Amino acid sequence: MFSLYTFFRISKPRAEKVPAAEVEGTYRRLRSRTFWGVTVAYTLYYVCRMTLGVVKQPLIDGGVLTAGQLGIIGSAFYFVYALGKFLNGFIADYCNIRRFMAVGVGISALVNLLLGMTGLWSWPAGLMMAAFSILWGMNGWVQSMGSPPGTISLSRWFPLKSRGTMYSIFSSTPQLGKSVSMIMTGFIVAAAGWQWGFLAAAVAGVIGLVVALAFISDTPESEGLPSVEELSGEPVQEKKPTSELQKWVFKHPGIWVIAISTAFLYITQHAVSDWGVLFLQKQKDFNLERATQVIGLAEVFGVAGNLAAGWLSDVLFRGNRVRPVVIAGIMAVLSLAGFLFLGGGFGLNMAFVAVFSCSFSVVFCIVAGLMALDFVPRRATGAALGIVGISSYVAAGLQSVASGFLIDGFTSDGLYNFLPVSIFWIVACFLAFSLPVVGWKYLRK
Repeated sequence: MFSLYTFFRISKPRAEKVPAAEVEGTYRRLRSRTFWGVTVAYTLYYVCRMTLGVVKQPLIDGGVLTAGQLGIIGSAFYFVYALGKFLNGFIADYCNIRRFMAVGVGISALVNLLLGMTGLWSWPAGLMMAAFSILWGMNGWVQSMGSPPGTISLSRWFPLKSRGTMYSIFSSTPQLGKSVSMIMTGFIVAAAGWQWGFLAAAVAGVIGLVVALAFISDTPESEGLPSVEELSGEPVQEKKPTSELQKWVFKHPGIWVIAISTAFLYITQHAVSDWGVLFLQKQKDFNLERATQVIGLAEVFGVAGNLAAGWLSDVLFRGNRVRPVVIAGIMAVLSLAGFLFLGGGFGLNMAFVAVFSCSFSVVFCIVAGLMALDFVPRRATGAALGIVGISSYVAAGLQSVASGFLIDGFTSDGLYNFLPVSIFWIVACFLAFSLPVVGWKYLRK
């Protein structure tokens, strides 16, 4: 009899074992396939997540929704995502990551399809906002099913000595997804209308579903292999119950330092990705295509920042997490201030956002990822993500509402004043990197 529990529960060890002579080759092949499977699938998760940030201007210009309403709709996503990230983080520790990830991106594709279809009819303003809020909130829940299985796969398949490097690659997926979404969706929306932006994201989600099912394996044991500890020669961890490890993580003060710091990281990150296109259009007179190119192409530099983060902290600074965070954090604040307070054309604004994206990604990868992985047990990785996730996305939701109303509240006769909201974003960026630096010794203790 079918049940959600039996469908999603972690795979049992396969009775038929891989012959000893084939273990190493099979392990490396399945590990590589799983890693790239979760990386590509989570990139396409982000394509299904970023659509609203691209279509805001057409929705406002068409009289469909206001900036304040879009802020509320965006917050519905973040608040639901925050709760989902917390609960699904704890749940995913017990789950089949292949199925968990595939179901999430599949339903996200369906939500984008339904949102695109709302443009086929004329709706009363209140009903349109209600439909967007409900559907985008649903998208927030299923989007929270992407990150936990992706990160858990690293714990299940990779030894400690290489986990930092692989995490830095996996954590570049948001920038890749945002870049693809901004550029692809921007061209489609400019050519065919906002409805087609959602429909294109739905197609990307279906591709993500296929990739997850075709490439991801749940655990080495489910494929007839020994555990990752045995394969890598690490000491086998004491087999404490997963629930006990999760409680230990929940009580650890370090995870709460990271959670608060990451909350400010998410305020800053989502301020730029959610409102950057509108800012360039209204403050600097960019058209939609040029604005999405600046925000989208700059995200590629975020990939470089993520890839550099592991090398900077592990090799250049020999395990010191604080120094690269301080250096990159100062660069992020200065480049964000240049973007928000200085003028310039396409090239200068691209440079500002590129430097911000690269340096901010270094801070993000180390604070929100590597610092936590330094002390979290393998089988409680999802719990740690859940704690950090609920703090982060509650903050992102508050950012969405606050930014929307700050923009609306200081707009008069069609003239936008972004100064108050810019100060809000700058302060959040400063706190994002300074708090973990101040609390690092306490966190390590």
